[in-house]
Amino acid sequence: MNPQTRQKWKRFKRIKRGYFSLMVLSFLFFISLFCELIANNRPIYIRYQGQHFFPTYGNYLPGTTFGLDYQWETHYRDLKQKLEQNGQNDIVLMPLIPYNPLENDLKDTSYPPFPPSFEDKHFLGTDAIGRDVAARLLYGFRIAMFFSILLLIVNYSIGIFIGCLMGYLGGRFDLILQRIIEIWSNIPFLYVVMIFSSIVTPNFWMLISIMAFFGWTSMTWYMRTATYKEKSREYALAAIAMGASRMRSIIHHILPNTLSTIITFIPFSIASGITALTALDFLGFGLPPPTPSWGELLKQGTERLDASWMVWSVVSAMVLVLTMVTFIGEAIREAYDPKQHTVYE
Repeated sequence: MNPQTRQKWKRFKRIKRGYFSLMVLSFLFFISLFCELIANNRPIYIRYQGQHFFPTYGNYLPGTTFGLDYQWETHYRDLKQKLEQNGQNDIVLMPLIPYNPLENDLKDTSYPPFPPSFEDKHFLGTDAIGRDVAARLLYGFRIAMFFSILLLIVNYSIGIFIGCLMGYLGGRFDLILQRIIEIWSNIPFLYVVMIFSSIVTPNFWMLISIMAFFGWTSMTWYMRTATYKEKSREYALAAIAMGASRMRSIIHHILPNTLSTIITFIPFSIASGITALTALDFLGFGLPPPTPSWGELLKQGTERLDASWMVWSVVSAMVLVLTMVTFIGEAIREAYDPKQHTVYE
């Protein structure tokens, strides 16, 4: 780490709410990578008659493996109760939330949605078809984070490349691309998604492709301006005078000095990706069911106002995540501010 980067990192750490928000959000994202160990109807570990099983990431185990009279996958919650009643040394270690996000937990005496219950281990209740809200919230967070990060990578790769070329080459190339981008930016994105969704059912990668198809233009303007500014500085002119090619000048000289422009927008782009996916899922044009989704949970909650736990769980999660992302963005912007007039405490 070079001295300037180390100094900026120290400035970032001094802004406590941004630093702690980064730590908490990173921890939550890391935890979400192992959702199957937290919310799953498969146990983490089984010890049965001296044998050891780890079903979470393995193949399904038929009931006959544990002395049951069926060939399909073992119902592990029932197996746990049976082994506990037998009083033997056999163990079934279930996750904290013993339900997966696609599983319907129905009752004979009532209809879902069911309110939060610690006895049934539905800590945030169930949705309208009996699926655990906490499990869908956790898996939905992982999907939303992956979606926003991948969308950011695609948008920034295209936007940075084109913006640098526009700022460095200038002239007709710059003017023509400006007009194209202006026209491109005025295409109603939501209508395109609605038309596309009416023809085919969009999946994760299709949604990223559609959104990246229209979302790269905003970064282009920032990089174009930054490249124009850096191109006229002495170090860039010296590199050109020494015979550096255009691509070498852009990649090795100009681009590293525009990192502050790129980095300060990253948290807000992630927040934008999360809200965009949630909004599309809420409107019914996002990920296909039964994919765990915050927008789909929010839609169910607004349709069933008697099941308020669905709404407040999603809203609370979104407020928490977006607030942390905002704090991180403020701290990064302050850390990379050369004037350092504004201080966030």
